[in-house]
Amino acid sequence: MVIDPLDHYWKILNGEAEAGYKAAKRTMVDVDLESNTEELWRVHDGAASNTSDEEAISLLNLKTELAKRMLFDCTLCERACHVNREGGEKGHCGVLGARISSEFLHFGEEPELIPSHTIFFSGCTFDCVFCQNSDISTRPESGVFIPPQALAEMIEMKAPSMGRPAKPVTMPTPSRNVNWVGGDPTSNIAYILQVLAHCEANLPQVWNSNMYLSDASLRLLDGIIDVYLTDFKYGNDCCAKRLSNVDGYWDIIRRNHLAARTQGEMIIRHLVLPSHLECCTRPILTWIADSLSAVKVNVMGQYRPCHNAADFEEIARPLRSLEYSLALEIAEDLKLDLCV
Repeated sequence: MVIDPLDHYWKILNGEAEAGYKAAKRTMVDVDLESNTEELWRVHDGAASNTSDEEAISLLNLKTELAKRMLFDCTLCERACHVNREGGEKGHCGVLGARISSEFLHFGEEPELIPSHTIFFSGCTFDCVFCQNSDISTRPESGVFIPPQALAEMIEMKAPSMGRPAKPVTMPTPSRNVNWVGGDPTSNIAYILQVLAHCEANLPQVWNSNMYLSDASLRLLDGIIDVYLTDFKYGNDCCAKRLSNVDGYWDIIRRNHLAARTQGEMIIRHLVLPSHLECCTRPILTWIADSLSAVKVNVMGQYRPCHNAADFEEIARPLRSLEYSLALEIAEDLKLDLCV
């Protein structure tokens, strides 16, 4: 029997299943939010069972409290800057409070996702020399702050009614999901959880990320994110350091893909870079074929030299059609389930 990699996603959209964040709001845990962080994590990681205690809190509220505490000694991503963002200290990403560059119904994502309510955050944990969104990724102070309840209302306005009283929508077609992106959304986990506390729409939550999250961040997203829309860039640490200024890329990204796949469904994007077929494309696609099951893969051929790419000879040109054809051939030989 062929397994649909997005089976649960479709069930949520059809009203046959519940979005993860809504289940997290219903799951009650018996803990005092004034407890020490170690105790909160202990309860969080064992929160499979409910409690009838009237003073219990929701698992979503517990996750939010833990995410807020991480802002005082930030380790949300694997750079582990340990800065006090609540005290005004900036880490590598430069993000203090969440700032949103834009939010709209996106019709340019994978066919399964559109129309996707994309929420673009300013700032990023990577320094990609070829970034196509450098206007927001390199300017964490850009964009605007939208109070969590206000953004939740914007999400609800774009969502299907799902049997609730009809609400006016800003577009004729309602959204299929909420797509948290950037830059990168990792620096804004606490804010995202606060937004979801005000949401009611049964919409899948999509995590559109470079996947350089810490283990703690992934644990917070467990049970919240329904679809991981990942960006798997490099097949080795050398290319990752040279082109995105990140350390330990290969092990961290593989670890996080394996963990995220146990938490939700997955679409993996790989942007084919000029001259990087053997060092990046082939090892990435081979690893996916060997290590992950029931995932969609989008082999992307739209690379163009942006931002500072002209300073790097091998990527200072557009991708050749032959290179993209060879990348697709690798994926097809490995029998990956490709997005079309």
